[in-house]
Amino acid sequence: MKREYFSIPNLMGYFRIIIIPIFLILYYNATTSRDYFVAFFLLALSLITDLIDGFVARKFNMITDFGKALDPFADKLTQGSLAIAVTFHYPFMIVGLLLFIVKEFYMGIMGLYLKKKYNIWNGAKWYGKICTVIIDVCVFALLLFRDIPTPVATIIIVFMIVCMCISLIKYISFHSSLIKEAKKSKNPM
Repeated sequence: MKREYFSIPNLMGYFRIIIIPIFLILYYNATTSRDYFVAFFLLALSLITDLIDGFVARKFNMITDFGKALDPFADKLTQGSLAIAVTFHYPFMIVGLLLFIVKEFYMGIMGLYLKKKYNIWNGAKWYGKICTVIIDVCVFALLLFRDIPTPVATIIIVFMIVCMCISLIKYISFHSSLIKEAKKSKNPM
């Protein structure tokens, strides 16, 4: 059991989590192009290990229940840290960051509730995946191109907020339907 926590894919997940505060400190204190390069180099290492860990887990039969939880947890922490980094240059992003936190908190609590109460384990839906891609692309653009005019950055941030709202509403509707169906099947007329 202990070996499960220290498999190579899980070690990559820990590495990604450890990189988060280092990236934020480097990015926040960056003043030169070299400083930003170092911060983004760490971020690139995190993204590369994210791509590799699943491949290693499948290829070498190292898939674990703990790893299945650790990987998306590290993903969400990384996304949240990138949103925090955007707030360093664009304070309005705090609205997007707070919505991101609310959405992810809801998703985590609802996922645990559905699993515990109804033994339903549902993965990400297409609208959640699209929302994640949009957030990632927008956040990377705001981080990489620090000279984006504030009005343009504001439009990008509002676009992300709208996407997150739509995704959250669709997930709430989806979860409500799941619960109704589960209740019906438990109590047939």
